[in-house]
Amino acid sequence: MSIKLAVPCLLLLSAMAGPVAAAETLPEAIAAPGETVVLSAHAEGAQVYECKAGTDGKLAWAFREPIATLLSEGKTVGRHYAGPSWEHADGSAVVGKAIGNAPGATAADIPWLKLEVTAHRGSGVLTPVTTVQRINTHGGKLDGACDKAGEFRSAPYSAEYVFLRKG
Repeated sequence: MSIKLAVPCLLLLSAMAGPVAAAETLPEAIAAPGETVVLSAHAEGAQVYECKAGTDGKLAWAFREPIATLLSEGKTVGRHYAGPSWEHADGSAVVGKAIGNAPGATAADIPWLKLEVTAHRGSGVLTPVTTVQRINTHGGKLDGACDKAGEFRSAPYSAEYVFLRKG
């Protein structure tokens, strides 16, 4: 095969491999086929846990809420907090409900999630969002004994939040 023919073939193969490779990296349980990215933001924060008695009466750490800053290109663009809620600096906000999950990369990483938006507030970047994905999580799980009911602990985490709309 000549060089002139090989280069276009390689370009075609790499173009074909791009979308396939991207689709393979996202677990089916959290994929959102046919949806378009509105915003992608990096989150840095903590998952907050409370020491509570379980159904068996034993004390254990129970997830309470996330507290995180949303960043884009190194600048703060919003925040993530209980609800779960995401609020953009322009005043638009969404609340979601988990509808799918996949394990994090390690045992210390909180799961990847797919969340359906159940409520909107304000007008801005997040107004058209229908789905939120939490991917590329690092940390956030809390291990160890909890000795006193009502005690709080936080576990640092980071993640990428992808905000999507239908179509």
